[in-house]
Amino acid sequence: MPLETEPSGVVVRLNGPVDNSGEGRGLVLVVEDEHAIADLERLYLARAGFGVHVERDGAAALARIRQLRPVAIVLDVGLPGLDGVEICRRLREEDDWTPVIFVTARDDEVDRVLGLELGADDYLTKPFSPRELVARVRSVLRRASGPQGPRILTVGRVRLDLGRRTVEADGLPVQLTAMEFDLLAHLMSQPGRVFSREQLLSAVWGQADYGGGRTVDVHVAQLRAKLGEASPLRTTRGVGYSASTDGSAAP
Repeated sequence: MPLETEPSGVVVRLNGPVDNSGEGRGLVLVVEDEHAIADLERLYLARAGFGVHVERDGAAALARIRQLRPVAIVLDVGLPGLDGVEICRRLREEDDWTPVIFVTARDDEVDRVLGLELGADDYLTKPFSPRELVARVRSVLRRASGPQGPRILTVGRVRLDLGRRTVEADGLPVQLTAMEFDLLAHLMSQPGRVFSREQLLSAVWGQADYGGGRTVDVHVAQLRAKLGEASPLRTTRGVGYSASTDGSAAP
């Protein structure tokens, strides 16, 4: 069985048995056609307490996602055949909102924005630290689980349940990604207050330089599309965004 040594001196066993027990923190499904990268991702995720299942083909991965129902998906964009973008698109069309972290060799803003518009929760560009991948998986799962206790936020015609992580617009359920939910919750937690893009990047994404202001714009656009006419999101030109029941936003 081939071995690979990391710069840290850790020996990584390639093409070893897959841990698909799903015990501990839950099962993460890794979809990656590069063997060395897939095994490195698996090693670090397993060390962090996750069960891990690896697929290297897009069509097989889609079937496994439907079968295994993982807690999160680490999805390479450039897969042979059915690529990661199409897999994510099909999942979201089926109302499957399992957190998805895209992994890609490209760092083009168009690719990033496309991934976010399709409902991806996070985005990593190769090469990346496997420790950063583990941190991103933990982060999207924390956002998906949310705080404990029945806390309800209501702004206009939108009702958000922080405990259950559900959203209703005009009494109808709205399916959001973990990141979209967190952004909406942050804005609704202080109705009328205008947040700059930098403030939202820091508070919701945890880092001010994550994808730039365009990342916030894409998520706001997605929220408005999903909430429809009930959307309380307001734009203060040159400043940022707020959740408000009227057409103007307080500073």
